[in-house]
Amino acid sequence: MARRAAGAIGLEIRKAGSTAGFNSYPPDFNETDIAIYEKVRDYTYTSPERVYAVCNAIRYLSARKIDGDIAECGVWRGGSMMAAMLTLLETGSRERRFFLYDTFEGMTEPTANDVSIAGRKAQSLFSEKQQRQEAWVAASEEDVRRNVASTGYPMSQVRFCKGKVEETLPARAPEKIALLRLDTDWYESTRHELEHLYDRLVPGGILIIDDYGEWLGARQAVDEFFAKTQPLLLNRIDYTGRIAVKA
Repeated sequence: MARRAAGAIGLEIRKAGSTAGFNSYPPDFNETDIAIYEKVRDYTYTSPERVYAVCNAIRYLSARKIDGDIAECGVWRGGSMMAAMLTLLETGSRERRFFLYDTFEGMTEPTANDVSIAGRKAQSLFSEKQQRQEAWVAASEEDVRRNVASTGYPMSQVRFCKGKVEETLPARAPEKIALLRLDTDWYESTRHELEHLYDRLVPGGILIIDDYGEWLGARQAVDEFFAKTQPLLLNRIDYTGRIAVKA
């Protein structure tokens, strides 16, 4: 059944352990989980576990008939949202809108709060990139459009919100969000996203934080926000990803 479902949305099944960079998939991954990751792996930096979390969140929202749009801050080449779109097609749904927030020119400048779990200062890494005249994880809007269109999901349902989130939010925010995925790494952007989007996340909606374990600034922004609002149980996806269901 999983193989038929994967074939119906244009996915090729490969055996576990066939991908470069990952020796094997978790043993509980089924063929559809593997096929979706194989389809999007060149368009994401995230682990199979974090992509699976997105897909599982979509299935949960569909099964529970939880209304709302899907918003992602920090898109890179679109892989995580491609996985969400493929999963929606798997469930037979084409109605949800996607709001994709990114500069489409690379990472914004970090602050002193932004330090990796290994102790590397993001400001130093950013300066090194600038000296080499390199953008940090840049992907153009045209590239992302092409990638997400390849899923077959209706492009009329996809909104591209170009610019720093501090400039595009809240002006270009959806009224109701069912899945909110935050992946902009830094303290300032993560804080801004939570302040302007979390209230729009519907009860039963899903929050995914990609950088909670890797970047201390993102973790600080999340912890500060929920310390002054309401406690939230953040469940571990992998060493850096966290997921929660809004009460």
